[in-house]
Amino acid sequence: MDILIVLYRTILFYFVIAIVYRFMGKREVGELSIMDLIVSILIAELAAMAIDKYKSNVFISLVPICALVIIQIITAKISLKSPEVREKIEGEPSIIINRGKVNFEEMLHQRYNLDDLLTQLREKSIKSLEEVDYAILETSGKLSVFLKDKDHSYPLPVILDGKVDKETLVQIGKDEEWLNKRLKDNNVSAKQVFYAFYKNNHLFFIENENVK
Repeated sequence: MDILIVLYRTILFYFVIAIVYRFMGKREVGELSIMDLIVSILIAELAAMAIDKYKSNVFISLVPICALVIIQIITAKISLKSPEVREKIEGEPSIIINRGKVNFEEMLHQRYNLDDLLTQLREKSIKSLEEVDYAILETSGKLSVFLKDKDHSYPLPVILDGKVDKETLVQIGKDEEWLNKRLKDNNVSAKQVFYAFYKNNHLFFIENENVK
């Protein structure tokens, strides 16, 4: 009988967790934010405890799991609407290599050592630091790498969710006055822009249709 109860709970929580992650949204394990990771660990622990303590009421374990999912969904929706909240919860990407130069100060701040950098570069089949123009440590811990290119054809984000990336402006040798003039020429403000990027000496942007 005990074996059947354990089997029943295992199957039950398998489907419960599958449904939970469908609600939380599709995302690869390597792309989980800190909050996603915390919720995932807690849900796994609660499910394991419920299966192990099979004589306790199963709904006692379901209640905190549902509470975690509700908190996560609410937090995710708030983060989508507020870049400031998203920045506080998930942090910001860090530029580790800028125009071929390693930013050791940022690496120290992120507690990210040279071995970590070289390991992640090797995983991308990059043999040397000299091949890299930009390397950005994402909030998920993954390293995004842009190799040196004669025409620098890759895009650099200037505005994301209405927030101006001042570091990018410095990198491309522009200022906010230049940006405001470009936006004014197109009859939009920074808050109305969902995403803007600089490529091949031109500014491209996508308007946020929900903001007028």
